[in-house]
Amino acid sequence: MIESDAEQFDFAVSQPDHVPLAETLRPTTLESFVGQEHLLARGKPLAEAIHSGQLHSMILWGPPGTGKTTLARLVSGYCGANFVTLSAVNAGVKDLRQVVTSARDYASATVLFVDEVHRFNKSQQDAFLPHVEDGTLILIGATTENPSFELNNALLSRVRVYVLNPLTGSDLKQVALRALADCETGLGRYGLTLAEDACSALTSAADGDARRLLNFLEIAAQLAGRERSISCIDVDLISEAIGFTLRRFDKRGDQFYDQISALHKSVRGTDPDAALYWLARMLDGGGDPRYIARRLIRMASEDIGTADPRALMLTLDAAQAYERLGQPEGELALAQAVTYLACAAKSNAVYRAFSAAQRDVAGHGSLEVPKHLRNAPTRLSKQLGHGEGYRYAHDEADGYARGETYMPAPLSGKRYYFPSERGLELRIKEKLDRLRRSDDSGGKE
Repeated sequence: MIESDAEQFDFAVSQPDHVPLAETLRPTTLESFVGQEHLLARGKPLAEAIHSGQLHSMILWGPPGTGKTTLARLVSGYCGANFVTLSAVNAGVKDLRQVVTSARDYASATVLFVDEVHRFNKSQQDAFLPHVEDGTLILIGATTENPSFELNNALLSRVRVYVLNPLTGSDLKQVALRALADCETGLGRYGLTLAEDACSALTSAADGDARRLLNFLEIAAQLAGRERSISCIDVDLISEAIGFTLRRFDKRGDQFYDQISALHKSVRGTDPDAALYWLARMLDGGGDPRYIARRLIRMASEDIGTADPRALMLTLDAAQAYERLGQPEGELALAQAVTYLACAAKSNAVYRAFSAAQRDVAGHGSLEVPKHLRNAPTRLSKQLGHGEGYRYAHDEADGYARGETYMPAPLSGKRYYFPSERGLELRIKEKLDRLRRSDDSGGKE
């Protein structure tokens, strides 16, 4: 059992001036900051910059609840700078001008912390440039989105990007212990303890997010406060506090694209277990099953193709089954499709062939259709020689017109499709090789 030494619990459930526990427990020193050792351990660039007072503009990129705002405040405090905050959700260039005007009146440096900085458009981001360049402002931006996609190159060239990781289970447990032990701003004064299994459930539900963990813990404490006899927060109380929660997922951002990428690569890598895990993660996080179905159909053609043509049919059937059944029943059809795709013979031969053909179309312009392949529905077209000399394959031996050409003249002999030696494509390769040898031998083979 995880314990906290304090007097018996007496919790006021509703307080009109209530400040969230996550705010009251915000770390005020680097020593009390939990996690991100890859940035804050001695000898790391950010830690050295903080301790030396050599502040620079930066972007803090990471999931919610990993300490971006707290770290910005600590960086400013350690360097004795004037700290100003803006939220890109409701601020604009006018607000920035006011900050710049005020910054010029301060003797010390001014740190401008911009939350959700990726929400600023290009012109708004450009407004930072001269003031960061001349040192009027030290910009610290926080974002949950990939800066490479969301911030313009001019701004990125003037800042350093630091990546914050989700907190580990041990990090989150440490946060919970501190909250229970802190008698000044935390829950320590209420004499609460936390059962081990409740702690595990709490850290699991928090999913790497310290703010989420403290919110859950605070709700559990409030629920315990209604029953004066409860001094231990057990797993049932934690479950009630958590309610229904989703894992980290963003329908537009990095989490979305990273997870669909992981699903695609697991299928391509013939790992059905990993593929099922990423499918479950996306569905659990609120991903659109119809979008997932579309991506599976793409995988069936891109990574399997003619090595197993059944893959495409099965994924189309799975998509249709989901449309008929919906959630949750239809999800099993998607899982069946994912499992089949992961286990099927793999070939990207069709994908590579089509891509090569597209490159030739773009690079060679509008090449003329050879006359013998042209349509000849009218007397004039026949007089012009359209269709003349064309050999009807069904009238030839084995249904194959040996030596016939079908490419535009400049691309004569060009090959795009190179079947793999896996699945059905092995048979396709053997057939094409045999027919091409027959072409070369003048039909003698």
